Amino acid sequence: MRPPSPSIPEKEFLLSALKQGLRLDSREFFDIRPVTLTFGPELGWVECSLGKTRVLTQVEAKMVRPPPDRPFEGFITIHSEISPMASSEYELGRPSEEEVTITQMLDKVIRRSDVVDKESLCILSGQRVWHLRLNVHCLSDAGNLLDCACLAGIVALKHFRRPDVEVIGEEVIVHEPTSRAPIPLSLHHNPYCFTFAFYSDTSINPVLDPNLLEQRLNGGLISIALNAQRELCVVQKSGGVPLEPADILKIVNVAVQKAKDMDAFVEARLQEDWEGRKIEVR
Repeated sequence: MRPPSPSIPEKEFLLSALKQGLRLDSREFFDIRPVTLTFGPELGWVECSLGKTRVLTQVEAKMVRPPPDRPFEGFITIHSEISPMASSEYELGRPSEEEVTITQMLDKVIRRSDVVDKESLCILSGQRVWHLRLNVHCLSDAGNLLDCACLAGIVALKHFRRPDVEVIGEEVIVHEPTSRAPIPLSLHHNPYCFTFAFYSDTSINPVLDPNLLEQRLNGGLISIALNAQRELCVVQKSGGVPLEPADILKIVNVAVQKAKDMDAFVEARLQEDWEGRKIEVR
């Protein structure tokens, strides 16, 4: 059962407010809702909140035999799902359009942009490599699930530590965390996703991190994934609102600064978590 569409008064009220330069939650047009990162007891377990939007991610690793065509590389798979608890719009066992979009974007941002150094996941060439599985569970949809899921996925990979291994001849010995400190993943870069909503009325400025009502009433969305080093990874546009090159450059510049701010925030939260743990980390 899909939730009812926004009523005409809701639509008129929101668009009228945006025309006057106001957002219903008092944010500026390029402000992001408060971000909260909660780390679980296991390394690689992260819950991310973007306002009231919540996503839980977990990274798992296991040793497998690599495919014959890539004997020197480990690999990563991404599995995402939107819980029916997130919104009445979602049904168990029936992937929604939003879920498909999130899965495809996560694959582009994390796997195809080579966030993880796959060669560093090789243990014994042609025999044993690490297979990383990133599980993404969307728990609450208050708008802009995509950005929240991408952030949660990147932070989970940065937070995860794999067991240290030792190769003696053809034998692989896996050391427990109590005997040898676990090892962080080798990451090439840390891309973050930022979604802007545009409206059919061109007098309305685009808004960053749209809430649920802003997202439902938009005329088009553009999602930009980039890292703090200004390297653009993915640009994805949906909707029929045409955009001028100057409009795109403007929001890319906004996203560049937001990526720097987000990267500093993530590093600070990770450092706080390490300081609170009683294990040796690298």
